[in-house]
Amino acid sequence: MRRRGLVEMEAEKPKLILENGLRTDGRKPDELRPYRMVVGILSNADGSALVEMGGTHVLAAVYGPREAHPKHIALPDRAVIRCRYHMAPFSTSDRKSPAPSRREIELSKVIREGLEPVVLTELYPRTTIDIFVEVLQADGGTRTAGITAAALALADAGIPMKDLVAGVAVGKVEGMLVLDINELEDEYGEADMPVAMMPSFKKITLLQLNGVLSPDEFEEALKLAEKGIMELYQAQREALLSKYKPIAEQEE
Repeated sequence: MRRRGLVEMEAEKPKLILENGLRTDGRKPDELRPYRMVVGILSNADGSALVEMGGTHVLAAVYGPREAHPKHIALPDRAVIRCRYHMAPFSTSDRKSPAPSRREIELSKVIREGLEPVVLTELYPRTTIDIFVEVLQADGGTRTAGITAAALALADAGIPMKDLVAGVAVGKVEGMLVLDINELEDEYGEADMPVAMMPSFKKITLLQLNGVLSPDEFEEALKLAEKGIMELYQAQREALLSKYKPIAEQEE
């Protein structure tokens, strides 16, 4: 029974690398999905950003720095960063419960820890900076799109940072390393490695690995992730410039 089940599962597994060497969505192994970034789209937030990576659409909003509530969470020497990652009930093909899941609680912590090294929290003691990451549509890579959007929202809020943070997931699919995996590749691939980085310093702020990579594959995956992150970093800068450059020109 068990063997027949495994055989059936293997038969159902889709072909992820086509005969021409391209992936199911037509991309080359080292190619990002089509992306779009927009900042300042929520008037009620201090900073906001929308990041679209293929079929993954993520909205981030930032509030603060503001007085800490409840007061007992305040720190005397720096601001407290709080982050909530949430997937909208309509973000997946099967309706998701609106209640926070264990995975969402975990990814809230992962995104917060990926952003803390860049924010100059010491400038705002006894305050909180609240980051809300809402996944509107999920098609793989939501945590890395979330951290990319959150960094943009922090910059849009005018919060001083050492650098922006951009993230992308590298996967291993049918023995091949591929950049910016989608949901299909995430589900049926052999490994998934989300990476986030401060591009100007080339310092990693987030690194996780689900699955197995050899030491050589790991090094190659890191280089592939850095390639994608540098491209996304340029897109982040252009998104911020597109909002603030016209304002600066008007003031001149």
